[in-house]
Amino acid sequence: MLERLDYVRISPRRILDAGSGPAREAKLLARRYRGAQIVALDFSFGMLEQARKGGWLQRSPVKAVCGDLVRLPLADACVDLVWCNMALHWASDPAAVMREFARVLAPEGLLLFSTLGPDSLRELRAAAGEARVHEFVDMHDLGDLLVASGLSAPVMEMEMLAIRYPGPAGLLDDLRRTGQTSARADRARGLSASGFRGRLQNALSTMSGSGFTSTYELVYGHAWRSAPRAAKPARGIVQFHPRSLS
Repeated sequence: MLERLDYVRISPRRILDAGSGPAREAKLLARRYRGAQIVALDFSFGMLEQARKGGWLQRSPVKAVCGDLVRLPLADACVDLVWCNMALHWASDPAAVMREFARVLAPEGLLLFSTLGPDSLRELRAAAGEARVHEFVDMHDLGDLLVASGLSAPVMEMEMLAIRYPGPAGLLDDLRRTGQTSARADRARGLSASGFRGRLQNALSTMSGSGFTSTYELVYGHAWRSAPRAAKPARGIVQFHPRSLS
């Protein structure tokens, strides 16, 4: 994400780090764009509290805000760069999030984001069942949402990442430690039946043989908020009344 900023000309005065978590990347953005005010926004107050406990937040231009991506507590056209790294796939309504990003972007402002595509965790989905694994939006659909929200010149990219584990238990432990659970609206709310983890690990082991590989589809996108076009000059209307030839 930071490398992609090397290829764009932008000098933002205010940056929104949307879905900032503990604001680690807000700190990097503050170093890159010295003098810019940065709003680190996250739905989890606990994540923002971790950033505050780090101590650097009080000595930086970063302001922590607890808020929802689908209802950003920000004025229209108030930020020059919206940065959203690995947060969009948590949103149940990505179209609403894109509209909010477009709303808060100033003219000629940039949206830059990364998220996960539908091939992510495909091994886990095959073993556990479709309803137990998080849903991810297709890259082309995200591009359509950018255009529908009023943003222009969208660019979408994708790359595949495979992580190798000694066994499926490594993946399940990683997901649990990092809080990467399913946020599907139709997910089961109760505890899994006794022995589910063991059956899941056996199914994954059967699929993968020796060792285990987990696949992630990384999706990157960016788009711009176009400057308003100047109104065309008014044109006079001339009426012609044809004369009778009789």
